Amino acid sequence: MNDEELFLKRLTEAKAVPGNEQEVRDLFKEIATPIADEIIYDGLGGIAAKHVGQTDSPVILFASHMDEVGFMVTNITDKGFIKFQTLGGWWGQVILAQQITITTREGKTIHGVVGSKPPHVLTAKARKKPVDIKDMFIDIGASSKEEVENWGLAPGDMITPYIDFRRLNSSKHLLAKAWDNRIGTAVTLRVLENLAKNGHPNTIFAGANVQEEVGLRGARTLTHLVKPDIAFALDTGIAGDTPEMTPKEADSVLGKGPQIVFFDASMVAHTGLRNFVIDIANELAIPYQPCFMSSGGTDAGQMHLSNNGIPSLAITAPVRYLHSHTSIVHEDDYHNMIKLVTEVVQRLDVKTVAKLKQG
Repeated sequence: MNDEELFLKRLTEAKAVPGNEQEVRDLFKEIATPIADEIIYDGLGGIAAKHVGQTDSPVILFASHMDEVGFMVTNITDKGFIKFQTLGGWWGQVILAQQITITTREGKTIHGVVGSKPPHVLTAKARKKPVDIKDMFIDIGASSKEEVENWGLAPGDMITPYIDFRRLNSSKHLLAKAWDNRIGTAVTLRVLENLAKNGHPNTIFAGANVQEEVGLRGARTLTHLVKPDIAFALDTGIAGDTPEMTPKEADSVLGKGPQIVFFDASMVAHTGLRNFVIDIANELAIPYQPCFMSSGGTDAGQMHLSNNGIPSLAITAPVRYLHSHTSIVHEDDYHNMIKLVTEVVQRLDVKTVAKLKQG
């Protein structure tokens, strides 16, 4: 693997569900600290790296979220099986028979698999009926509740999907868990590096929020702390280029550029900021894809409501198979997203931001 692949591997293989983002936060701090003028935290565990450019204003926030969809241990059965609660949006059909990692309070990792009945014992009717998530369980190879407890596992422990990062067969497609939203976190860190190295006309905060997958919670607290003039959510969107998807569901294509979110269920994008970003993309021939989502949202949904209202925009990377153990991104989209956000922030000087804030 090259250095960039190793960087992405570390981020995606780190374990961080809503409310338990420590592993990714530690990685973010490790990478950002040598670059930043200051590292700050909000009260929920969000982190931001501050860097002052040519002037101390305007203040620009670009932030991802650290958490991934996962689960939490809720109960241990007498026979040593694990019951769990979902954290974030899951479709039950992608959970059965998948491998997982449980991380205990002390940081010990325990491997397991979500149990599933063999088809031999299912009636024709049962085969067509999805299994309710509340009826699922995890097998960790234990034979009793006491044995599980002796391993240090307890209710409240974090459960994350288990999968190795890899490039798919010499292509530009990258397979991993947690692209939602480690690709946004990777972009945030690379943009911070670019701006610190090449200069910028403002004060930037490169942020990483908590608890996005359970209600955009950390975006509210970090944005309130930073009090930016302009805010960007760097996240993921849905790729619609696989056989089971229809254009009405999603029409973005892997490799055709990052998505500029015009509308989703959490916000309508600020028109002036949206057009500003599109004009830069067109000027520099950076590919992008307009994105419209009737459901779901990003941290921009909370960013734009903070304080007295903040011009905000979500820029996202299209992803196949979101909210599952196995998701796929295209490395060209990743690099073009970094380029676009870097160029945009470099042009957000006092005059430009004042104009954008006027409407």
